[in-house]
Amino acid sequence: MIPARSFGGRRVALFGLGGSGIATAHALIEGGASVSAWDDNPESVLKAKAAGIETKDLRQADWSHFSSFVLSPGVPLTHPKPHWTVELARGAGVEVIGDIELFARERIARAPASPFIAITGTNGKSTTTALTAHIIQASGRDTQMGGNIGRAVMTLDPPKNDRHYVVECSSYQIDLAPSINPTAGILLNLTPDHLDRHGTMQHYASIKERLVAGSETAIIGIDDIYCAQIADRLEKAGKDVVRISKRLPLTDGYFADGTNLMEAKHGRFSRIAFLEGIGSLRGQHNAQNALAAVVACMKVGLDLGEIQSGLESFPGLAHRMEQVARRDHVLFINDSKATNADAAAPALSSFPRIYWIAGGLQKEGGIEPLRGFFSRIAKAYLIGEAAPAFSATLGEAVPYEISGTLAAAVEHAARDAALDDASEAVVLLSPACASFDQFKNFEIRGAAFKEAVGALERIKPIGGTR
Repeated sequence: MIPARSFGGRRVALFGLGGSGIATAHALIEGGASVSAWDDNPESVLKAKAAGIETKDLRQADWSHFSSFVLSPGVPLTHPKPHWTVELARGAGVEVIGDIELFARERIARAPASPFIAITGTNGKSTTTALTAHIIQASGRDTQMGGNIGRAVMTLDPPKNDRHYVVECSSYQIDLAPSINPTAGILLNLTPDHLDRHGTMQHYASIKERLVAGSETAIIGIDDIYCAQIADRLEKAGKDVVRISKRLPLTDGYFADGTNLMEAKHGRFSRIAFLEGIGSLRGQHNAQNALAAVVACMKVGLDLGEIQSGLESFPGLAHRMEQVARRDHVLFINDSKATNADAAAPALSSFPRIYWIAGGLQKEGGIEPLRGFFSRIAKAYLIGEAAPAFSATLGEAVPYEISGTLAAAVEHAARDAALDDASEAVVLLSPACASFDQFKNFEIRGAAFKEAVGALERIKPIGGTR
């Protein structure tokens, strides 16, 4: 835990008593703050009471006594309208912040030289965060990873100057962290997302920009217009900006040339790392993730040998193009996290010969956006409620069967892939659907896939999968 000592002796209101909210309350209490916590869910309030946290209905509180209000990032700050607690706080002139802000203040107060890498973007931030932390940890350095991935940020070990922090930040968390100031801030990409909570794309982009605007070095993927404009704007303002691209050869910056990661200085190119043979980092999208991680690790002092070694030992993230097992020339991939068509596209673009398991609870638009990848699909195995709709989209373009269940789909796909004469055939679970018709969440769906694969004869698990 990181005791929030900068709030010692102060009265703090807190709303949102999920896992991170309770952790934040404990960090404040441990740091000497007097906390009044609340939640709209009575069960969460009872849980907090049982954990020794003082609870108080904030509707009845005297807000003039509070110096700060800590809000859960899952609670609306601005759109579609501010939560009632936000309106009360603003009416009383009380600052509204989140747990990332608490962390930022504690780091500056205790160990401002501690390397701090913060990662955001619409897509790829979890993989980039995990990869960056893995490279640093594999080099033997003290490494803490958390935020929007894994551990709540205030449950990490306290700051000290040789401790490295790698923190994933959602737009909601950035919106509540006005003092965020990473050593290296990464903005991977921007596409329309969470507009129900941010109102417009411009507002969403402006929130993401805050993370890199506050950083010593801003590492920005420039393959979309929003990020390219942010990079230009920050550079004009005098920021140290490093541009990365997964598809454009840059004059200055870092870019991917196939599986080679290249540095460009005044038009002169040199290879700094490579992804050839690293199965957990296949695909153009992972080239962008790796570029960002490499540049950030260089910024905090790692050499290229340490970085390459970390890339090669990266196991990947569970349920995101996770290499599960092999049987002869057949590779089994768990991409259960792909809960819509856009999320399934990276996996479908990464393999030339695919036996595709898809379906579940259909999202708007179905799989029509994936038509450009149909030529890569040897056969589709459709499961869940979306099977009839997906079969209509596939039509005569892709052979398919309606397997119904995931277990049946795995069995049939493995059988058919074994007969494929390609050098590598891939049985890919990338459902392009929510899981809720058959599974409680995508993690359980992914675990069921791995269990079904593990039950096949002569299967060889791939070491390092999670």
